[in-house]
Amino acid sequence: MAQRFGGKYSPTPQGDPPPLAPHRFDGKRPSPAGGRVNVFFVAGLFMLIPAFRGGPDALFSGLGATLLLLAAAWLTREGLIAEDAYAARTLARRPAIPRKLFAALLTGAGLALGATLSQPMPYPILFALAGAGLHLAAFGLDPMRDKGAAGLDRFQTDRVARAVDEAERALAEMRDAILRARDSALEARVDSFAATARALFRTVEGDPGDLTAARKYLSVYLSGARDATVKFADFYAASRDASARADYLGLLDDLETNFASRTRSLLTNNRSDLDVEIGVLRERLQREG
Repeated sequence: MAQRFGGKYSPTPQGDPPPLAPHRFDGKRPSPAGGRVNVFFVAGLFMLIPAFRGGPDALFSGLGATLLLLAAAWLTREGLIAEDAYAARTLARRPAIPRKLFAALLTGAGLALGATLSQPMPYPILFALAGAGLHLAAFGLDPMRDKGAAGLDRFQTDRVARAVDEAERALAEMRDAILRARDSALEARVDSFAATARALFRTVEGDPGDLTAARKYLSVYLSGARDATVKFADFYAASRDASARADYLGLLDDLETNFASRTRSLLTNNRSDLDVEIGVLRERLQREG
């Protein structure tokens, strides 16, 4: 039987359409360790050309320069990954090791050592200064201060940062494990759950006092989800059992529903606390005004 068209903006609406499921790439950003760092790795290997064309001195100097440049490229990649994680969070500590700064120093040292193969002093020193400066211009400095911690108790912010770090590791291990199932739909479903879980992370970071109410979600539930994902991926990769797949998807549905519910609950509590603070302050102003 034909059905009359209706929708939100129809003269006779038939209810809102169901919300679209989140796309697997929603909220994703390009990998921070992209093409520039890959070019850096390749450029470091060019030092092997003069190393094997000269004598013993050139060999050791060239190999040393190559190792220094490859180490600089690796530190640069790790520094970009740490900076991306820092930028994605509301509350974050500065990286304990300034990887990009050390990478700039290693770049200068590698270029200086490589320049000694064919250039007299002071050119190696000039190459070192130029290389370090260009590295800093291309990749920048590491974050040098904590983010979002102003006015908050340092002990509480450290607890939240550690809890979120552990939760992010659990999500990363879930993502790595589900790849073994070789099922793109399952990978997208895990990504969707991870997005919902990260919404809870951001809420806790916004109010570190919420950590107590959300701790079991960030530790117990995520650890259980990770362990279940590891076992399921290994089993499903070998058996392709449809019932096991349905059970695992049901588990993710339950987890996502509970995480979203906890996030809404924390946001409601935070709004109630804000309303109380505003009410107390307005009452005090009225008394004094």
